Amino acid sequence: MARTPIVAGNWKMHKTVLEAVELVNALVDKLENVKGVETVVCPPFTALWPVRQALADTNIQLGAQNIFWEAQGAWTSQIAPGMLTDVGCKYVIIGHSETRGRFGTVTEDLQKVLSYFSETDETINKKVKTALAAGLTPIVCCGELLEERKAGKTDDVVRKQITADLAGLTPEQAAGIVIAYEPVWAIGTGEVCDSPEANRVCGVIRATVKDIFGAEAAESVRIQYGGSVKPDNSAELLHQPEIDGALVGGASLKADDFVAIVKSAL
Repeated sequence: MARTPIVAGNWKMHKTVLEAVELVNALVDKLENVKGVETVVCPPFTALWPVRQALADTNIQLGAQNIFWEAQGAWTSQIAPGMLTDVGCKYVIIGHSETRGRFGTVTEDLQKVLSYFSETDETINKKVKTALAAGLTPIVCCGELLEERKAGKTDDVVRKQITADLAGLTPEQAAGIVIAYEPVWAIGTGEVCDSPEANRVCGVIRATVKDIFGAEAAESVRIQYGGSVKPDNSAELLHQPEIDGALVGGASLKADDFVAIVKSAL
């Protein structure tokens, strides 16, 4: 079956409100007539509402970078599902390596400090279920550290993450989510997983979905690649048979670069 490619920009901790609106306005102008690919932007929480207003009646969807699994309560600093739907989010990134506390570009001492993020497969699973119940589409991230790849554990790591993160979903729910394969060693490093290998690992992910949820769900689920995606490598990556789009970091902060990546998915 034909799967509509999806390219999402993860802005991480970048852009003030004014900068965010300026970027979105440029994207709207440049992507106005682009069809056949779904485009999503995921600004920081502070910019979600003004970006949503700028995206009104356009072909670009809004996403958030995280979610909490309770509707409300004494959860200082967290963001509730209803808050995201209230500002018009359709997508939400869940389980990014940076919220898991898994980084590919920091020293060992800093890594210990960053384990503060401490996202686990259990919390990711709770967030996925909460997002679906709220009508949001999760973009569920998975991927291996450099030392895990060197040890030949890539396939085991992504299978374990996907199995745990999607536990308890129905086949219909699994079919409708988005999965992003992001090798941690390629995020923000300038390194990129070569296209055949990225395709192979995305195939492992699809096979895992098939084993758990069946062939129909596996054929329907969209699997992105993320990790130093740029205009000069996106076309080759996005035309691999198992890759259905990209989760873009740094290149999504520049309108021309992000537009080029979106168009390369066609």
